[in-house]
Amino acid sequence: MTWRRRTVIPALAVCVVVLAGSAGCDTAGGQGAREVSASPVGRLLDERDEDGRPYREVDEQDAPQVTVEVAPDAEGGWDVRLRVLNFRFSADGTGRRAEAGRGLVHLEVNGRRVAVLRTPEYHLAPGAFPRGTHQVTARLYADDGSVWAVDGKPVESTADITVSGQEPTPEQSVAPLAEGPGSPDGPGQA
Repeated sequence: MTWRRRTVIPALAVCVVVLAGSAGCDTAGGQGAREVSASPVGRLLDERDEDGRPYREVDEQDAPQVTVEVAPDAEGGWDVRLRVLNFRFSADGTGRRAEAGRGLVHLEVNGRRVAVLRTPEYHLAPGAFPRGTHQVTARLYADDGSVWAVDGKPVESTADITVSGQEPTPEQSVAPLAEGPGSPDGPGQA
């Protein structure tokens, strides 16, 4: 009988530890209305970016920050420089796991992604944009593809650039001018 008690007591102790440990686990019942799941790095929200990537909500105090600066260069292009705080750029080949304040940047012009950055500098080529004012946006992403967010809004920065005095290049998808009087290929051209 003594032998039997020794076998049962350790088995009961293991059951108590397993049950007590699972009672402390976070469950879906403990989530707020906007949360999808808990994570060691922030929490995923229902909100998503235009590509369907979820927002990863973090406290403002520890949140990564970005500022985008754009300056014209001597050749007619644009130098983009990012200033980051509480953020590290991930090297190419980094695993797809979110870690606090680490990831990459999606660079967009007028809402269209033009680059995924793993460094704080980028160059926009001369003639890449038609005349006018354009918005250059840098948005921070975690390595798992989620968007860093604070108060339900993505962590991003936008700067305006104004292009003047240059003709658009063919790769800009500009519709050709109609033929006729006054057009480059119309009558009256020498």
